[in-house]
Amino acid sequence: MTWITENLGISADLQGKILASFVTLVVLFVVRFLILRSIHQRLDDGEAGYRSTKLTTYTVTIVGILGLTWIWLDAFDNVATYLGLVSAGIAIALSDVLKNMAGWMYLLTRRPFKVGDRIEINEVRGDVVDIRLFRFSLMEVGNWVDADQSTGRLIHIPNGNVFTTPIANYTEGFEYIWHELPFLVTFESNWRAAEAMLNAALAEHAPKLDRTAEMQIRSTARRYQIKIGAITPIVYMTVRDSGVLLTGRFLVDARRRRGTEELIWRSILDAIAADPTVELAYPTVRTFFQGSLPITQASAGNDHNTPG
Repeated sequence: MTWITENLGISADLQGKILASFVTLVVLFVVRFLILRSIHQRLDDGEAGYRSTKLTTYTVTIVGILGLTWIWLDAFDNVATYLGLVSAGIAIALSDVLKNMAGWMYLLTRRPFKVGDRIEINEVRGDVVDIRLFRFSLMEVGNWVDADQSTGRLIHIPNGNVFTTPIANYTEGFEYIWHELPFLVTFESNWRAAEAMLNAALAEHAPKLDRTAEMQIRSTARRYQIKIGAITPIVYMTVRDSGVLLTGRFLVDARRRRGTEELIWRSILDAIAADPTVELAYPTVRTFFQGSLPITQASAGNDHNTPG
């Protein structure tokens, strides 16, 4: 120690702080190692072990920050500086936890969604079934299941994601979303009859919006400056490579898209079966020949009987 003081110009007080810091870090490392080894030996539950490991890491980190701060700062000489450093250390060590708590406060005050809403966040869709201090839970829909049917999985998402990930709310303000149903018929079909079929199916099975629903839609449109236009079903027409494309656009309950689409298709298929002038189109290849084509007859071979 004397050699270090004389040759490097380090005071005895600074040497003591460096040594104390080193000893503190070593002790904390050994304590953390022993605690984690004991946890892994005693707990078979992976989730409980994970939570215990995270709690141990957070605790050791906080203790280490407090210990190093105490060593390097005369705490009672400058309480404000000490508290500031301690707060900064805690904020760094628990940044994810604090961000999730801030996200919880945001969900309670700004309410981008609530329990019961259907949302999509970070490419996960589902119905919000729970909102807690650190995370919210979704009952997943879609994924490997066709349309908007439930998969049966609960997805837990940290609240902090609301600050960094776009959120799509299917049901905020009103329970309806726009849905489109494509109906492709061949060029030879009577497209006017096909259009009438689609209009009739939409009129029969598309949801009938009452006065209350219309008021909700228009109220939401005013609140968010949305130009919503007509809310009655409409059919658009365009031409594709394989035929004439008729697209039915209509409002539907966000949770009943699949069932409503099935009913509409059943009506359309029944109408097509009764009208031979309308045929569904699909990708085909057509070949056109110009001019006459030579036709040759295959030889039957020399199979005449020779009299003996």
